[in-house]
Amino acid sequence: MRYAIELSYDGGAYCGWQRQRDAATVQESLEKALSTLLRQSTEVVGAGRTDTGVSASYYVAHFDSRQAVDCDYLKYKLNLILPHDIAVFAIRGVADDFHARFDAVEREYTYYISQRKNPFRRHSAWQYYVPLDVERMNEAAKALLEWDDFTSFAKLNSNNKTNICDVRYAEWRRDAEDESLLVFTIRADRFLRNMIRALVGTLVDVGRGKLSVEEFCNILHAKDLSLSSSSAPAQGLFLSNVRYN
Repeated sequence: MRYAIELSYDGGAYCGWQRQRDAATVQESLEKALSTLLRQSTEVVGAGRTDTGVSASYYVAHFDSRQAVDCDYLKYKLNLILPHDIAVFAIRGVADDFHARFDAVEREYTYYISQRKNPFRRHSAWQYYVPLDVERMNEAAKALLEWDDFTSFAKLNSNNKTNICDVRYAEWRRDAEDESLLVFTIRADRFLRNMIRALVGTLVDVGRGKLSVEEFCNILHAKDLSLSSSSAPAQGLFLSNVRYN
């Protein structure tokens, strides 16, 4: 029987989602907890990778069990034994052919920039105090919806079969309750490794006047990673939604 798990995690202590040799990951922590509770070796398949230090406010994974499980009770027990920085908020039975990664039709990421010193945001936002022109950043971000080859923002040696992504939404805004907090939301069918952090770093250079909107578009079209700006820090990035049909 197959089950889907909805969860969130603070990625600060992990080398990303995907299991790695000799490194703490979210997938490994979840698999250990499930294997203990279900008394069987349990593999978990996630909606996609997140890089080292990147968090998820909403994430989906699936696992198989030889016997039916009480979803509410399993959720309760998982939250008791999982580390404090991983939280499960729903478990439900799904079709046997459901796949958390391949059935996802859209992923959403959110990036946070705090423009004033805030001790409560130091682990969840890029603390960046240079004034930024949000209107110019949004003008540049519009170009992302008109382009599909993101080689200029793809990490080298990532073994991607293609650097084509369908970006459907990309916009900066100021938080309604905190004007000093900038929020960037981007949605696409898929993302490349380090793509969003590279995009954010380059868009910030547009916002501070180091790059023009035209120069940003030229970088996008050049298909050359060496032209993009330094990547934004990992702690400001969150996977915030995964959508299925």
